[in-house]
Amino acid sequence: MKIAFVHDYLVQYGGAERVLECLVELYPQASIYTILHNKDAMHGVFENKRIYTSYLQHFPFARKWHRIFPILMPPAIEQFDFSAYDVVVSDSSSYAKGIITRPETLHICYMHTPMRYAWDDCQKYTRDFYFPTLIKKLIPFAMNYIRLWDKVSADRVDVFIANSNFVARRIKKYYHKDSVVIHPPVDTKNFALRRSQATEKYFLMVGRLIAYKRHSVAIRAFNEMKLPLKIVGRGPELKRLQKIAGPTIEFLSRVDDEELKQYYADCQAVIFPQEEDFGIVAIEALSCGKPLIAFRGGDIPEHMEEGKMGVFFEQQTAEDIKKAIAKFQTLIFDNEYIRSKVLKFDREVFKDKMKKFIEDEFEKHLEKK
Repeated sequence: MKIAFVHDYLVQYGGAERVLECLVELYPQASIYTILHNKDAMHGVFENKRIYTSYLQHFPFARKWHRIFPILMPPAIEQFDFSAYDVVVSDSSSYAKGIITRPETLHICYMHTPMRYAWDDCQKYTRDFYFPTLIKKLIPFAMNYIRLWDKVSADRVDVFIANSNFVARRIKKYYHKDSVVIHPPVDTKNFALRRSQATEKYFLMVGRLIAYKRHSVAIRAFNEMKLPLKIVGRGPELKRLQKIAGPTIEFLSRVDDEELKQYYADCQAVIFPQEEDFGIVAIEALSCGKPLIAFRGGDIPEHMEEGKMGVFFEQQTAEDIKKAIAKFQTLIFDNEYIRSKVLKFDREVFKDKMKKFIEDEFEKHLEKK
């Protein structure tokens, strides 16, 4: 079985890239196809792999500002030739699923989400990523074309895997396709229980500083409650968030995994005010035995037991976060119980499920020929 992987863009290391990393560990000889590859941003991940990029790789600024080229992405992903492969696995939250394969080639799509800025609020998308004024005016017109292309390209996929039940429902709504749920990998062996070294307990947020993560509402809540909040992460929202942060808020920028594990160990709880398709940070925190104070949206209600693993709030507002924190402070949590509930997300579990799924689907595909 000759297999290749397709990824939207290799321009940062996040949840989607962890999925690809595990797939490459399963099939180390596989080639990787991607629209753009920013080698510096990948910090050595996929360093020795065969990576094929699209014509956009040679566009000025494309590796840094890829989001301003939505109209050029469909032809970029369609240019690749997969005639030499038996199986192609696309790892997609936008364009990777739009590859064109022969009838003889099995195309499995691991979907992180249907393209959010096509099907949700494209005006919100342009605000969140700070596009220039001219681009903001043009993007809504481009989205009409992108939506049509996205719907048509979904029909090119033979089998969909969704990363959560939440995403499976989105796939059904927008593409009218069924999917199998296999949750993304979390390194639960490394993100484990450890002794706290903190003299004063604080609350923690982890993730890129971008608007949809809703750091600002959490900061307002902690300003008003005058409670300590540490924020791990970098991103375009940093300066704005620093301006509204009071003296109890500390920005820690990017930290390595060893430091992050200790921050998890030392905190009281992790604040999670955003809606995620699959919240890897949330699962990391739970794997470390830490409760969440989380917005009741996205996939988190699938994985967190109210009162035993954390506390939910209903609206993404400072007032609701304050109420949830007050409730949290009246409860006692069992760290070992919290950890035990998320061990099913371990990297090795993910790899076993993916390998079996790919090979079973390939056998079915051969039988149909």
